[in-house]
Amino acid sequence: MRLQKLILFAAGAFCAYAILCGFQVRTPITKAQLGEKLFFDPILSKNYSISCASCHKPEFGFADTLPLSVGINHTPTKRNTPGITNQSGRPSFFWDGRAATLEDQALQPIINPDEMGLAIEEAIIRLNNSSVYLPLFKEAFNAAPDKKNLLNAIAAYEKTLETANSPYDRYIAGDDNALSPAAIRGRLLFIGKANCNNCHSGEDFTADRFKNIGLYNGIDLNDAGRYEVTKDSAHKGFFKVPGLRNVAVTAPYMHNGMFKTLKEVIAYYNEPDKIVHNGINRDLSLNTPLHLTTTEMNDLEAFLISLTDDRFKNQIKHQP
Repeated sequence: MRLQKLILFAAGAFCAYAILCGFQVRTPITKAQLGEKLFFDPILSKNYSISCASCHKPEFGFADTLPLSVGINHTPTKRNTPGITNQSGRPSFFWDGRAATLEDQALQPIINPDEMGLAIEEAIIRLNNSSVYLPLFKEAFNAAPDKKNLLNAIAAYEKTLETANSPYDRYIAGDDNALSPAAIRGRLLFIGKANCNNCHSGEDFTADRFKNIGLYNGIDLNDAGRYEVTKDSAHKGFFKVPGLRNVAVTAPYMHNGMFKTLKEVIAYYNEPDKIVHNGINRDLSLNTPLHLTTTEMNDLEAFLISLTDDRFKNQIKHQP
């Protein structure tokens, strides 16, 4: 016991001496911190040209600003980059729901030849040969880099990207002045006349379901979405209902990025046939125009903007 006390005393004295002398006493890196470092490092792309953050830009709700994401080949992929905030606990990922876990979601862009284009085996070799990452993995996992702990680290970081400090959150918490009168009216429209919460429900405004909103016609709009995973013809044109938190900064919208602004999104839902005439399998709830007035559409937009966390307020000011 006396020896243990002496050891603890010596360790404490050393730490105090180190601090007084200006030395940094570094705590071991966490799994999430390691995942953050990997998320922003192009080491996980074939030609070291892009990182996860190249498409998932923090200042835009970890979404992109392009209609379709662009990978190492400098050519557009087939889909828009979804935001990845508030994804912890979701049952599926990607527009078509092909990944069931955040770890699987983290893997697929790395190995996709149109995105980061790096074989997972090569990624692990790179990390093991890195004088930076090898010791960091040993700190975080007590093991050398492998596929499992690489994906666990990135997923651990993504689980930290939770946002809950929007004007809407403060309003719900009891701050009656957090929302503008227009946003308050828009909230009533959201759950009433506009029927948005039929799909966008729950704390993050996604019911974790798949819907066909009419943006598939098998011709120029030919991305079959969920069908590519299930091979069930009834799922052609179905896509995951995205959450609406931080929606003010994640433009452009939809799986193909076809709408540049929230105004365009609202105009589509107001009169779908006016924009897409021959949608296949479209949800029956969209068969009748909403007949929203211009003022009502503006109010609905104000409410949607209020769902965005304050950390993105500078970006909100620059939205069209």
